[in-house]
Amino acid sequence: MKKIIFIFIILAIIIFIILIKNNYKNTKIGNNIINQSADEIKENILNIESYEANVQITINSNKTTNTYEAKQSYYKEKNLYKQEIMSPESMKGTIFEYDGTNLQIKNTRLNLSKIYKNYNYIGSNELSLIAFIEDYQNNENIDYESDNEIILEVNVKNNNKYRKTKKLYISKNTKLPIKLEIQDNAQNTLVYILYNEIEINKSENKK
Repeated sequence: MKKIIFIFIILAIIIFIILIKNNYKNTKIGNNIINQSADEIKENILNIESYEANVQITINSNKTTNTYEAKQSYYKEKNLYKQEIMSPESMKGTIFEYDGTNLQIKNTRLNLSKIYKNYNYIGSNELSLIAFIEDYQNNENIDYESDNEIILEVNVKNNNKYRKTKKLYISKNTKLPIKLEIQDNAQNTLVYILYNEIEINKSENKK
């Protein structure tokens, strides 16, 4: 009788361990997304060839908050990122184009054009979805999710205290980015980008 009880206890322990392991796979651990379908959505975003988006950008400083409406686009085949400011009116028509090395700034209304050589980190390129993806792939990151969203978080290793953590929120329903947050080392959100409309992997020739 004691032997049967002992065997029963051992079986119960084995079953319990199996259940714990299965549940462990469905929790937030390191770089592992919670389930396979969410992981597929994440990989689709991290491997985009192009995107076009209408965005609302909010930038917070110590004393002011500024909001911009803009159009963003990226085409991997040309290695070209473009951002055009739609509002406020004082900046409307300002276009930033970055090819991985040089930044070109234009203003269609003021007929301005200027090239910045060996551009690394100035303003608008940091606001691109591609910059997030590059940081995510080259730094420590973690994935987790809520009922409706997948969140990709990366801690950027650099000496810039204003650019420490980035979080990209992806809709489980549409499988597209919802918003991007950039935080400083005190976890204050300095940049908030809302993707009002976004389309990924659209050929520039189909515009």
